[in-house]
Amino acid sequence: MNNWNFTGNLGHSAEQKDVSGTSLVTFSVAVKTGYGKNETTTWARCNMWGTRGEAVLPFLKKGQLVGICGEVSLHEWAGKDGTAKAVIEVRVNDLTLLGKRDDAA
Repeated sequence: MNNWNFTGNLGHSAEQKDVSGTSLVTFSVAVKTGYGKNETTTWARCNMWGTRGEAVLPFLKKGQLVGICGEVSLHEWAGKDGTAKAVIEVRVNDLTLLGKRDDAA
């Protein structure tokens, strides 16, 4: 079973595009772990396909706190300068709107 459950804040408002006739809504979520000087942030690029993504698009604004459950994959490649690059992608199966950060615009 490949599921990742996490909560975090959107780094930017969600975007929608058409991929081969199917709607794709994308957004990035900042997932924080640790505390104090040991706190780290991991970014997850999230994808929602079809009408489910379209339905929540108006609510996915920068700073929105969300709960996500989905299938995770790691994509790795070498940058033009030879450095290792990686991105975590999540195909969202379930999304819960949890509220906004106090300082969200």
